[in-house]
Amino acid sequence: MSNDGTPQWNQPQGQGQGQGQAWQQPGQYAQPGQDAQQPGQYAQQPSGAPQYGAPAPTGPGGEPPLWAPWYGISFPKAIRRFFAKYARFDGRASRSEYWWWVLANGIVFVVLYAVLFAFIFATGDTTSSSSATGVQASANSSSPLVAIPGILFLLWGLATLVPNLALSWRRLHDANLAGPFWFLSFIPGVGWIVVLVLTLLESKPEGQRFDQPERG
Repeated sequence: MSNDGTPQWNQPQGQGQGQGQAWQQPGQYAQPGQDAQQPGQYAQQPSGAPQYGAPAPTGPGGEPPLWAPWYGISFPKAIRRFFAKYARFDGRASRSEYWWWVLANGIVFVVLYAVLFAFIFATGDTTSSSSATGVQASANSSSPLVAIPGILFLLWGLATLVPNLALSWRRLHDANLAGPFWFLSFIPGVGWIVVLVLTLLESKPEGQRFDQPERG
């Protein structure tokens, strides 16, 4: 090393530490002034993304930012987060984010079906007949009010079409899979089973490559 502290060529590795930035091992990356990272890790990015494989930062109350997945989220917060990330296809969604919403969506459909049958029986003519197997009942209705549940079905489906797709996209990202894997569901017969299995996969830190912290 010269008198001004500049490293000389062919200087043995490990010398000169404490008088400038330490030499890094092959395959390591570090920002100036930071310690060397272990192989396979990446230093803090200027965009604010956490170190590769590290948990996402949390805000007040322990709530992760919208760009990050929320592991262990509660049922009501999963519903709120679903609509807050209405059309965000970037980032990831934890299994709890995904399956809490699937439950909520199923409850809505059950309620709508119940309303539909309630309208049919309340506004129609109910007839019953006896047979060897028991009593059978049927209902017919010509009331225009029966269209109300059908309209509610349509409105709910349209309102949740894009966010449902976006949530599935992010769930696949969390398993380190590309979002277009969702289109496997169009394979006749088995497609939906394949996508179901993919959404059940555990989270993988490599899925962080889909995050966009700069979007907030």
